[in-house]
Amino acid sequence: MSAHLNPFAMAQAQLDEAARYLHLDPATHEFLRWPKKEVQVTFSVRMDDGSVRVFRGFRVQYNDARGPAKGGIRFHPEETIDTVRALAAWMTWKTAVMNLPLGGGKGGVIVDPRELSPYELERLSRAYVRAVGAEMFGLRKDVPAPDVYTNAQIMAWMMDEYATIVGHTEFGMITGKPIPLGGSLGRNDATARGGMYVLREAARTLGLELQGATTAIQGYGNAGHFAHSLGQKLLGLKVVAVSDSKGAIYNPEGLDPQAVYRHKRETGSVVDFPGAENITNAELLTLPVDVLIPAALEGVLTEDNADQVKAKIILELANGPTTPEADRIFHERGIYVLPDFLANAGGVTVSYFEMVQNAYNYYWDAETVYERLDRKMTEAYRAVHAAAEEHGVHNRLAAYIVAVARVVEAMKLRGWV
Repeated sequence: MSAHLNPFAMAQAQLDEAARYLHLDPATHEFLRWPKKEVQVTFSVRMDDGSVRVFRGFRVQYNDARGPAKGGIRFHPEETIDTVRALAAWMTWKTAVMNLPLGGGKGGVIVDPRELSPYELERLSRAYVRAVGAEMFGLRKDVPAPDVYTNAQIMAWMMDEYATIVGHTEFGMITGKPIPLGGSLGRNDATARGGMYVLREAARTLGLELQGATTAIQGYGNAGHFAHSLGQKLLGLKVVAVSDSKGAIYNPEGLDPQAVYRHKRETGSVVDFPGAENITNAELLTLPVDVLIPAALEGVLTEDNADQVKAKIILELANGPTTPEADRIFHERGIYVLPDFLANAGGVTVSYFEMVQNAYNYYWDAETVYERLDRKMTEAYRAVHAAAEEHGVHNRLAAYIVAVARVVEAMKLRGWV
């Protein structure tokens, strides 16, 4: 990643802009520019062939003024401490903009899990928990969750290893778990579903008809493929292009979500889907569509391609897909951006619901989860929209203004600054 796309520098630049609007005093501003606590660990894992591999991992607790740190654990071959710091910062603003009683954290391991057997993956997952230690994790301290290349099974292994360390089972120390181990209904599609609720509210604000609105989705992992199916089911979107790391496909007549997902499962990619044209990921971002949904990794919308984007609305289901330079271009061009820590906050919101259910050992049905998620996403969107109107700024800056003000209020009440 080039220097100007360093994700943590990007997160700090976004905060700096909000700090000017909020007239933060220098000490408060400086406190918020850096993680409150972080650890970097080195640990070993025995492979199936008897050899030993050494891995590096991270856990960042960015700010816990409003409650325990909350944030996923990523297994990625290009993981860096700056990526984890940035994601932990964005989680801090995400939980605050959703008005959840949580702070922000993030973790990661430098590894390509696709190269590991299931047994090696389990040993890696457990070793990471042992390395980071029980002093970091816990329902009242720091609660991880799945992220890139991690899933419910990995969360189950981590929860079990934590239970072994502390001597008792504490389901709520991690979220995104399998249902039999204290997981919440509605968690699998929560990120995409929350995004659809926000998109619905934005369309009402803009007077845009979503029934039949052409849509392109970059990224076809969990968030991307659920955005495809739920966008069609809940809002009537016509998804004309989707992509994964190997390439993209385009059909102006629309793509069937079940058929595309089945093709990806069978072949390993959406590429070469029958009846669609293969295009590049870069071409997908500049298609003439109503809605663009980046749902992959950070830094894909930059000053180099922002002037070519033709969408009316950008719904950021990925973390950090838009650079500050691109944000300014979109604002000048009148493109309505629904920023990541609002648009993709459905995941952490249902994770919070999971923590609540774990805490009092009573579980909700899916309809209750969806109803409460809809209410939280709608309230958050309206708070951000009101801030954007009041200050005359784009939505990301408005979301920062709402979130940072809430975190600062908690810090001042606690006497930190």
